[in-house]
Amino acid sequence: MTTLVIAEHKQQALHPATHATITAAKALQQPITVLVAGHECDAAAEQAAQCDGVSQVLLCQDARLQHPLAEDIAAIVMSVASDFSAILAPATTFGKNCLPRIAALCDVAQLSDVTQIIDTHTVQRPIYAGNVIATFKTDDELRVMSIRPTAFAACTEQAAAPIETLSSPAFTDKIAFVEEQHAESERPDLGAADIVVSGGRGLQNAENFSLLNTLADKLGAAVGATRAVVDAGFVPNDYQVGQTGKIVAPKLYFAIGISGAIQHIAGMKDSQVIVAINKDPDAPIFQVADYGIVGDLFTLVPELIEKIPQRETQPCS
Repeated sequence: MTTLVIAEHKQQALHPATHATITAAKALQQPITVLVAGHECDAAAEQAAQCDGVSQVLLCQDARLQHPLAEDIAAIVMSVASDFSAILAPATTFGKNCLPRIAALCDVAQLSDVTQIIDTHTVQRPIYAGNVIATFKTDDELRVMSIRPTAFAACTEQAAAPIETLSSPAFTDKIAFVEEQHAESERPDLGAADIVVSGGRGLQNAENFSLLNTLADKLGAAVGATRAVVDAGFVPNDYQVGQTGKIVAPKLYFAIGISGAIQHIAGMKDSQVIVAINKDPDAPIFQVADYGIVGDLFTLVPELIEKIPQRETQPCS
């Protein structure tokens, strides 16, 4: 039996979360097949074929898959599901949309947001907003898992595996794509950025949040926020970092005016370096921060913004 990884991609390029999911699939110690379903997505299939551990790529192309729907992806997966003992997808919006339908059609339980694969039937995943790591064992012969991308490294490259063309199954006519709306931004994607600048209720209002935008522009960073800030309407929903928002693991994470609520920490604690700025020395965020600065953010952040260009113009010593 083999493992099937459902690739998330943007037609011409694999999403970084797919590389992490392939790394997770290697822990099952079975041959890995990657399904690339889309429209004019040959380049994404070629990238998948070069991922270490992949033995085969199934390429399904159809004009209808330019905007893939969960119903269509599930139909493709079900046409080949009997060949596999595990079906994996990243625990992104894409994976969260497709996998429950696939698990239901296969009549098995879904293992969600997996952060470690112990053996072929046993995995770990966070529960209670990341405060507890639970170990689950399933008796299902077919395992359907969504993988938390930040918990696994990106796979390396190998010599290209063969690509096999897969015919499109009959798609349902009960649902059709109508419209897709994107939040336009020149900044890096929050889920894949190397640097993230996040703000909390300490910024007090939406106007003050522009301070973080300036800092992010200096650093080439993405901007995030806590759930409280999003609920207060300071920034849009897609800024939210946390258990109920986006899970991030950048190289550098700024937590500014953030107290450190459990649900927020669950979404950023895997960052490589965490810098916290808060006027409350007892704020929980300092328990997970690598560097903590106790002080008024309205004084410290402008100083930080001012010093960044000064450092760039100084000659190397």
